[in-house]
Amino acid sequence: MSFERVIMEFMTSDTTARMLRLLSLLQTRREWPGADLADRLGVTVRTIRRDIDRLRELGYPVDSTRGHSGGYRLTSGTDLPPLLLDDEEAVAIAVALRTAAGSGLSGVEETALRALAKLEQVLPRRLRGQVTALQTSLADITWEDRGPRADPALLATLAVACRDHEVLAFDYTTRQGAGAPRRAEPCHLVASGNLWYLLAHDTDRDDWRLFRLDRITRAVPTGRRVPPRPVPGDDPAAFVAARLSAAPTRYRAVATVRAPADHVRARTPGLATRLRPLDDRTCLVDASDDDLPRIARTLAGLDADYTLDAHPEVLHHLRRAAQRALRATTA
Repeated sequence: MSFERVIMEFMTSDTTARMLRLLSLLQTRREWPGADLADRLGVTVRTIRRDIDRLRELGYPVDSTRGHSGGYRLTSGTDLPPLLLDDEEAVAIAVALRTAAGSGLSGVEETALRALAKLEQVLPRRLRGQVTALQTSLADITWEDRGPRADPALLATLAVACRDHEVLAFDYTTRQGAGAPRRAEPCHLVASGNLWYLLAHDTDRDDWRLFRLDRITRAVPTGRRVPPRPVPGDDPAAFVAARLSAAPTRYRAVATVRAPADHVRARTPGLATRLRPLDDRTCLVDASDDDLPRIARTLAGLDADYTLDAHPEVLHHLRRAAQRALRATTA
């Protein structure tokens, strides 16, 4: 069915708002019981069945399971569901989302990952191949060293697991180099500087843990879903910031910046989890890290004067970098 026909069907229907909301609900979870959909939309289960049939007539691939109330989920079909996208546009957007998500850029947040999870959920198999091929051909283009890069496919898997509250099994390598299998309930994905972290509840240790994505391998959804688990303090960003600040690093580097926290945050969003306001005019930025060049890049991005409390090796590295820059600009 052409997109124009779909639009006309929606526009001439008295149930437009409900149908669009139903579509939105189907995209937010892997499967919905019919009774839950009926309760969310304030209609009967029979009405939900009619609306699902209507969506199928419009070309949306909705699977159903038998039972008292029945269950529904939006799946990938033989063709891309009617959207404001053609095949080329869908492939371009999927590649762009994957590339941005895996680049380590701090501007990419959970909203982009949710969009990637929704798109890949309904992307036809023939287009998935095009996305993978394009992504592979672009993977070797590196503009600058941004440190460990997050795997876009892993990001998509974790985003879906966070959305569906599905327990994951994966292998994890610690900072000491030891590897071990882990099982965890994913909660949030957080970008800090050039690194991505998974905030999850470790089921074996019965405690909250932060997992660096570049140290996760062989992540496999278990099919076991659990109720959402509230993060201590009900603020995931603050919880992650506290854990990162407390985590041991090889080199200490803490800057007292002569600018409001909001000013620094707006210009350097990647520091969100490592920035703490001191008063209306100053803030603290924790640039501590295991990598000296990464510390230098973090401090160079500060758009204000600052004083520095740092390990002697950090100060030596910064002085050498400053001297090289000075020689280059005065030669």
